[in-house]
Amino acid sequence: MADNSKTEDTASDSVEAAKNASDKKEKLADQVMQNPQVLAALQERLDNTALTPSSYIETLPKAVKRRIDALKQLQVKCAHIEAKFYEEVHDLERKYAALYQPLFDKRREFINGEAEPTDAESEWHSENEEEEKLAGDLKNVVVIEEKAEAEEANVKGIPDFWFTIFRNVDMLSELVQEYDEPILKHLQDIKVKFSEPGQPMSFSLEFHFGPNDYFSNSVLTKTYKMKSEPDKTDPFSFEGPEIVDCEGCTIDWKKGKNVTVKTIKKKQKHKGRGTVRTITKQVPNDSFFNFFSPIKVSADGESLDEDSEFTLAADFEIGHFFRERIVPRAVLYFTGEAIEDDDNFEEGEEGEEEELEGEEEGEEEEDTESDPKKDSSQPAECKQQ
Repeated sequence: MADNSKTEDTASDSVEAAKNASDKKEKLADQVMQNPQVLAALQERLDNTALTPSSYIETLPKAVKRRIDALKQLQVKCAHIEAKFYEEVHDLERKYAALYQPLFDKRREFINGEAEPTDAESEWHSENEEEEKLAGDLKNVVVIEEKAEAEEANVKGIPDFWFTIFRNVDMLSELVQEYDEPILKHLQDIKVKFSEPGQPMSFSLEFHFGPNDYFSNSVLTKTYKMKSEPDKTDPFSFEGPEIVDCEGCTIDWKKGKNVTVKTIKKKQKHKGRGTVRTITKQVPNDSFFNFFSPIKVSADGESLDEDSEFTLAADFEIGHFFRERIVPRAVLYFTGEAIEDDDNFEEGEEGEEEELEGEEEGEEEEDTESDPKKDSSQPAECKQQ
């Protein structure tokens, strides 16, 4: 009997302890739920869960999920067809580049003074033709016409054509240092070359220089390698060809003319003797011509640091800009017309936005004034859904 009584007491104590623990948990839960910060955090989590598309997908029946997976398979096939489309676009670019080239060759001849345009070739009616004529008349009053003609006869081609483009375009002028300028004045032409049929997709930029005191190369090249296929691990990210790597060239600098390095003097003190000696050391120097010594993308896929990735992305953007804008429309970047067109387009977008905002404000005012019974202190009703 004593044993039975002892067992009953132990069980009773266990039940009591469990009840007390449960009461403490409930009390703690009540205290937590009464905390505004905790409630706000829980509400935010619920809201985010409700707004996440993936959370909605998870609630769908298994049969519907199966059909969604089938749609994704179709989407991958669409991406591969799109990649094939861009490959054919690259072939078309190569084909039409051959048609443009005779025109670009003639452009080079006019720029470098190798040929003179005929009267028919040089006929162009400018929008500011009357103003230019008036300015020319005023100039003739001050300058003797024969002297002006003699001076013009001594000018060969279009001086500093490509250098002026570098100076006009912000993306390029930021790269050019003062000591780069005399070298760029020897730049005679820039060409774009596309990879041959059957070869991996790429394009090359060729910078043709006249004889100069800085390097012996007549042509400096930069090749951009491209990829036009969906990534196996993320096929839905495919948006067309992308530059994945680039290769420069070796510049054969003449002695003491390499602007991509600078020589600094450094003092060294001998630990034992205490004597001091001065040594010279070459360190990298900012220059446009570093463009031909780009950062290499690791072949084994090793990631670059943030600064290197930024530099490489900027390099790819510049290469694309040369190919798509500078080379095809060089004269318009020389005159600044292409730059003005870009600026006007951006300003136009902002102007339209401001105009639309003004119209919306006007509508709200009309709504407020049209109802004399409405309290003017109340805000206008928002009618946008």
